[in-house]
Amino acid sequence: MGPAYYDVALKYKGDGGAVAKLAAKVKAGGTGVWDPVMPMPPNPQVPDADMKVAIQYILALKPPAG
Repeated sequence: MGPAYYDVALKYKGDGGAVAKLAAKVKAGGTGVWDPVMPMPPNPQVPDADMKVAIQYILALKPPAG
């Protein structure tokens, strides 16, 4: 559950601090950004380097044509 990765990429497009912001959100978890009811659980066990690679990948996505 959660937003499409393309939607995340679009929302944070051009935000130079997006990787750091999203890493903090993934580590801490939270609610209310995409869905006011469904919380994202915290993920403190994910190594910072792995998280950075995953977030950079998501932010580089472009929606398919059409």
